[in-house]
Amino acid sequence: MSANKFAESPRLTPSATFTHLPTKQPPDRSSEAQVIAAIIAGDTHLFHDLIRPYEHTVFSMAMTLLRNPQEAEDVAQETFLKALRNLHTYRAEARFSTWLVTIALNEARHRLRRDRAFESLDASDETDRIAPELLRDWREVPSEMLERLELRKMLQEAVTELPMIYREVFLLRDAEELSISESAELLGISAASVKVRLHRARIMLQMRLAPQLRRLAPKRRRFPW
Repeated sequence: MSANKFAESPRLTPSATFTHLPTKQPPDRSSEAQVIAAIIAGDTHLFHDLIRPYEHTVFSMAMTLLRNPQEAEDVAQETFLKALRNLHTYRAEARFSTWLVTIALNEARHRLRRDRAFESLDASDETDRIAPELLRDWREVPSEMLERLELRKMLQEAVTELPMIYREVFLLRDAEELSISESAELLGISAASVKVRLHRARIMLQMRLAPQLRRLAPKRRRFPW
C-alpha cells in the first residue's frame, strides 16, 4: 500500500470531539497488529477503530504541552492524519501507542518552535543535586483521593505549569507509562536525564499540590514538609 492512497483518505472525525472522548481500553497487541495489517492492505475504514482507544490520550498530551484547546485539537488531528499516511512505516517492535505519542510529541514541539515558545534545555540537568527526602513518589497520594475530580483537576493544572522539559518527561513516564529507555529515545536525551527530570517534575508537583492536599485531607502527612 502506497502512502499516496492514505493521503487521499477523507478527513478524520472532527477534532472538536476530542475534548469529550472517554478513555477506552486499548486492544491486545496481536489483534491490534491484525487491524494494522488490514488497514495497510486496503481496509482504511478500520483506522477509526484502531485509533479510538488513543484519541483521549493524544489530545490530553497535546493539551498539557500546548495549554491551548484549539492547538491541542489541531495537533491531535494532525497526529492521526500523519499516522494514517505513514502507517506502512510502523514497526511492531514498539507499541502502537508509543508510536502515536512520538508523532504527537513531535507535532506539539513543532508548533511550539513555530510560535517561538519552546523552552531551552537545562544545561545543568545531569549535575544538580536533589535532596533524597524530596524524591518521594507523587503517586503516594492516597488512592481514594486520586479518584476525586477536584484532585485530578489540580494535578492536571499543576502539570501544565511545569517547564516544558519536565512536563514532557512527566507525561511520558507517569502518564503514558513509557520506560526510561523509551522516554530517553523519544526525547533524544540520556536515561540519566530522564531520571533527573522526572524527579524534579515530581518535586515541583508536590510543592505545588501540598497546600491543596493539606486542605483536602489535613490529617494526612504524606509530604516531608
